Amino acid sequence: MADTDRNWEHEVIAEFAFAALKERRTARRWGIFFKLLAFAYVTVLLLALVDWDTSTEALGGARHTALVELNGVIEARGESSAERVNAALQLAFKDKNTQGVVLRINSPGGSPVQAGIIYDEIRRLRALYPAIPFYAVVEDISASGGYYVASAADRIYVDKASIVGSIGAIMNGWGFTGAMQKVGVERRVIAAGDNKDFLDPFLPLNDKHKQYAQALLDEVHQQFIDVVRKGRGKRLKESPDMFSGLIWTGSKSVELGLADGLGSLDWVAREVVKAERIVDYTQKQNIAERVARRFGAVAAQALIKVLGASELGIR
Repeated sequence: MADTDRNWEHEVIAEFAFAALKERRTARRWGIFFKLLAFAYVTVLLLALVDWDTSTEALGGARHTALVELNGVIEARGESSAERVNAALQLAFKDKNTQGVVLRINSPGGSPVQAGIIYDEIRRLRALYPAIPFYAVVEDISASGGYYVASAADRIYVDKASIVGSIGAIMNGWGFTGAMQKVGVERRVIAAGDNKDFLDPFLPLNDKHKQYAQALLDEVHQQFIDVVRKGRGKRLKESPDMFSGLIWTGSKSVELGLADGLGSLDWVAREVVKAERIVDYTQKQNIAERVARRFGAVAAQALIKVLGASELGIR
């Protein structure tokens, strides 16, 4: 009986020991897995944060067409900010192997200030590097601020179905006075300065403010018109609708002199620049910037919806 009890105790102890050992092995495997996962995450993050040198001098050197992308809304903290686009353009022109620079555009417009800064930098670089031609290639859309930038190019190439134009300026917002009356909300505002409540969405539209805003938009619009006329010169076939804010297809834009011909990036590199190899100088956003921008954009949009803030843009 004593031997039986002793055997039973040994079996129980052995089972507990094996169970503990198995649990430790499982925990070790999970520990290794999570360590590898953390290592992979840190590696990807570091690779995204590195500012890779895309110049052909770093790659050994070769004649090429330099590419810079202008994608999405032109805004100060976005992918197509003047700071980011201009940095890429400077690298592209500076590279001794660059035979021509192409700005590929897919943009509906955005900030007139950011578009103007990019335009001015293109003009400066063209004067600094007169032997390097500069072309704009429109894919889906080059409207408003996107076309503002394109007008700095020596030539503009489009697809027959591209959207081009929208030469105008707009300021928009919301008015909540009717809704406030229905809900019984009273607006209380104290301001120093007769026009400090300029275009306040919670107050009725003031005729004086409306006239001032229109004059401001007219001035920005005229700046846009002057830039297009300067860039396109005698190629432009002006009509009453040319600067009305309308958009046209790529084919029609060629007829109107807003563009010079049909052509893709590859075609321009091969047939116009005569350097088929394409090197991308676009300054890409890293993971940290993309995440910050995503959260920032969500917060800003929420604030705009709540406050009904007006937006100014060449769109």
